[in-house]
Amino acid sequence: MRNIRVLVVDDSVVVRKIVTDSLSVDPEIEVVGVAANGKIALAKIPQLNPDILTLDIEMPEMDGIETLVEVRKIYPTLPIIMFSTLTERGGAKTLEALSLGATDYVTKPANVGSVSIAMQRVRDELVPKIKTFCSEKAGLKLSPKTKPEPVSKAKTIVKKIFKPKVAPSFSNKIDIVAIGVSTGGPNALADLFPIFPKDFPVPIVIVQHMPPFFTKLLAERLTSKSNIVVEEGTAGHTLEPGKAWIAPGDFHMVLERNGTSVKTKTNQDPPENSCRPAVDVLFRSVASLYGSNVLSVILTGMGQDGLIGCEYIKDAGGRVIVQDENSSVVWGMPGFVAKAGLAEKVLPLNQIGQEIIRIANIGRA
Repeated sequence: MRNIRVLVVDDSVVVRKIVTDSLSVDPEIEVVGVAANGKIALAKIPQLNPDILTLDIEMPEMDGIETLVEVRKIYPTLPIIMFSTLTERGGAKTLEALSLGATDYVTKPANVGSVSIAMQRVRDELVPKIKTFCSEKAGLKLSPKTKPEPVSKAKTIVKKIFKPKVAPSFSNKIDIVAIGVSTGGPNALADLFPIFPKDFPVPIVIVQHMPPFFTKLLAERLTSKSNIVVEEGTAGHTLEPGKAWIAPGDFHMVLERNGTSVKTKTNQDPPENSCRPAVDVLFRSVASLYGSNVLSVILTGMGQDGLIGCEYIKDAGGRVIVQDENSSVVWGMPGFVAKAGLAEKVLPLNQIGQEIIRIANIGRA
């Protein structure tokens, strides 16, 4: 057992200090070096042998994207967490970095009021990700907090929907697909969505854990690669077959019936599972409106958001499939659902799209 070795790459002296001081508080993490740009980082990696890099995007001489490309040529499996600004430009660059092989990202704290608050924000976001990606390599055990509560106990913390348990029927017509995803999600969705045909017979709703700006850009990116349109699910969209809506960053998305139509609705109720948007919030809403006519899908992601929501869907007679461990960046969210016995199938990502299409077409001529 040893400490996790981190190399911090950022052109800002202030940011380097904030990140270094934030991480150094944890006894299982050691910042073994810093670099002010990508060229310096590339020279230091073989000297310092880090387990993981935190990598700024905007840097002189060699920026984060250029550095990422070069690192991936030499160190294809070295975890890299991008350190991004919470702006539209930062979001676009982050999505580009993820598509080029970055493992994950965190956003830089802005306008938080003090250095101590900024450090806490960095620590809260960065430390769990570093440990998730590197604990096994360093011989450390993940915190027991990562273990799921029993589903029945977990479910009592949220308002119940008053539906009796209904046995899932594999012959039921599906009227909606609901997808929950987090770490590794942008690339997973980018692989999944091009598979769907233009005439996909039902609407799709998605929660991808992302901040403001990022979800809109992700929707645009998915649309550009897909046969179906993906939109950010701001309030008032009417659900239609062959279209998808992704919950906006910092807002929960729910569905509400309006006459014969179903519309998206957003709110800023407290986070659930430390997330807003939260998968559980959307899935409960979907279960309450569609009952047994739901297919829910949990893809790669840290934590256990979606576990409670999948129980609601299962109780209402809906169906649940999850991504398998080998194809997931992190087998947290899908793993917890699978281990709770809620998933009818555990599939590699490259089989999930066709399975969704198959189920969505059951009962349709």
